[in-house]
Amino acid sequence: QLNELGNVGSKWKLLLKKAESLACSGKLNEALETYQQAAKLEKLRPELFQMLVECLSENSRRGGFHQDKEQENFDLFTCRKCYGFLFEPVTWPCGHTFCKTCLEKDKNSSRCKLCKEEPPKVTSTWHYRINVVLSTILTKWFPSEVKAVQLRHEGNLLYKNKDFESALQKYNEAIDLAPRDHLLFSNRSQINSNLKRYDDALSDAETACRLQPLWLKGYLRKAQALDNLGRTEEALKEYLFYISLDPDNKIAKTEAQKLLCELFSPILENAQERLPDTLRLLSSHYRIKGNIIYSLESGSTSSNTEANIEKKESYITKKEHLSNLCGSLSSSAHMVDKKSNCSREENKVKSFSAESPFLVSKRNNSRKRKHSFDEPQWSWNTEGPCKLFKHACFYSLPPQMRAYSINAQRNVPLDLVDASDLECPLCMRLFLEPVTTLCGHTFCLKCLERCLDHNPKCPLCKEGLSEYLAQMKYCKTTLMEELIAKYLPEELIERKKIYEEEIVELSNLNHNVPIFVCTMAYPTVPCPLHIFEPCYRLMIRRCMETGTKQFGMCISDPVKGFAGYGCMLEIRNVEFFSDGRSVVDSIGKRRFKVIQHGQRDGYNTADIEYLEDQKVEGEEFVDLLCLHDSVYDQAYTWFNSLKQVLKNRILSHFGPMPAKDPDPQVNPNGPAWCWWLLAVLPLENRAQLPFLAMTSLKDRLNGIRRVLVFMSRNRSR
Repeated sequence: QLNELGNVGSKWKLLLKKAESLACSGKLNEALETYQQAAKLEKLRPELFQMLVECLSENSRRGGFHQDKEQENFDLFTCRKCYGFLFEPVTWPCGHTFCKTCLEKDKNSSRCKLCKEEPPKVTSTWHYRINVVLSTILTKWFPSEVKAVQLRHEGNLLYKNKDFESALQKYNEAIDLAPRDHLLFSNRSQINSNLKRYDDALSDAETACRLQPLWLKGYLRKAQALDNLGRTEEALKEYLFYISLDPDNKIAKTEAQKLLCELFSPILENAQERLPDTLRLLSSHYRIKGNIIYSLESGSTSSNTEANIEKKESYITKKEHLSNLCGSLSSSAHMVDKKSNCSREENKVKSFSAESPFLVSKRNNSRKRKHSFDEPQWSWNTEGPCKLFKHACFYSLPPQMRAYSINAQRNVPLDLVDASDLECPLCMRLFLEPVTTLCGHTFCLKCLERCLDHNPKCPLCKEGLSEYLAQMKYCKTTLMEELIAKYLPEELIERKKIYEEEIVELSNLNHNVPIFVCTMAYPTVPCPLHIFEPCYRLMIRRCMETGTKQFGMCISDPVKGFAGYGCMLEIRNVEFFSDGRSVVDSIGKRRFKVIQHGQRDGYNTADIEYLEDQKVEGEEFVDLLCLHDSVYDQAYTWFNSLKQVLKNRILSHFGPMPAKDPDPQVNPNGPAWCWWLLAVLPLENRAQLPFLAMTSLKDRLNGIRRVLVFMSRNRSR
């Protein structure tokens, strides 16, 4: 189509389409040449380079360029959003903590950056409540850094009001207090740019990048400063580097497109000179993969596609030079053009000598760059793709600067570490499994749960916490746990020891067994319970925490408080409600006799011994077997004689009547059908209790038979 077209405008549009197609397919050297040809016909606009910018940034990402998360080595007092000092810490329900300002700026993000968990749907301002304990500790341990962040916020307000000189003064004071804070240098760079102090802006941006290579905005500030200084090549490199990490940033994309448009603007007969420079600036950046245009093949030529387009001798010379340039810049799999008679080093010298007069003039007019530190040359490692942290700044810094990298740990004065600063306000002991509420207060997990048993409000500020009761999900405050483990290890060991001793005591199913005083329960029979009293909420929760999932059930006694016999229940499931109530699905396990009554934290306890039926043999067993079969048939007949409505109610609550056991003594508690029948018979608790206490199956069967006979006589009357 290009060969057939005679109209300049149509040919220009077709060349642009071809350039975009070549860029999308990874043939960036041919794409750049085609853009250059289009620029000769008609002036290019910045928006026409959108596809090229996308492809360049995508190439660097696809080439293996990414942040090396394994190298992230932040200290405990670093916010994982801004990578700066954790100021006004706010703890999410998932347990992770960030700066309040960072969360306010990131309102659109509904997930935690670390665990990707989505917070519960509560009030819109819940995640802006400062963690009171952490804020107090950070202010005590790091007063200079706290003051520096306060000055930064004051400077930001002055900057918004266009008072740049006053804002700069605030930032100068802040940097004196916290010379390792990359955010201060990054923001001061922006202020210096507004004051037309571009050298200072560049110096601050470079310092921010060195202090924190993972802070992407530092590279944006650096690109902007370079652009203001007229250093187009370096600015474009920084913009493309930034876009490869943050593909959604519109500012960087727009600026990169403008710079590319500037580079491709025709200037008399020297337009071809800028093409090698463009490739060089895209390939030589030491933080991007050995060759950002990794799909280039230095030996390939575009003679077939361009055969019918008018060529000049100088263009062919530049084309050969371009192939050699691409080969010299590639550090991995790209080969040098076999037809070239120049060595790799000769090609490199040759390629860098072809500098555009346009770029030279712009560079000569810019002020000289001020280096705070020497910037060593980076030699490429051919063993694999570069990674942001390793190859970006830290390993290329001189030794004196490495102390200012992200590996630098903040030192806490040990004389300021006081265990009382990390004590639960409820139990007055060191935090164990600390949980921070929506209102910003922190408690031990068990202490908070006990308070919520009585009142669904914060024990300190009385703010409603019904969401916790509805979800029954308490995430521990990660930072608080890490601080205690690091700075109070001995106290933590002692605290855990006390807790473990309590758990062992609560796990004992013979001594101080929790007793629920309510109704009659039987072995193998389901017993659903509605729990709403605070003392029983605590009891059920402890049964779950210890892992026993068992408690005793007894009927009340006017003298002793509860009866002398009962049945152990095993929790199968618990369903919680937002008001603190719960429904417990339990089933009877073993019978017991109460040896001693007691109480613990508001609920009853008992020392118990378990009951089992006495076994018989010989003729007694034969007689027992006959009695067992007879009473079973009698019970079956009685149940089937009930009205269908009543039968359905019994079946829905207790299930079907268990089958007859071939050996009635196989279970220590006796046949299951006996307990099922006792549960459905309309007997008072005083009449049911003796059956639970019997250890003779024969006596129990005879008692059931008498009850059935009595029930049948009443029905006939």
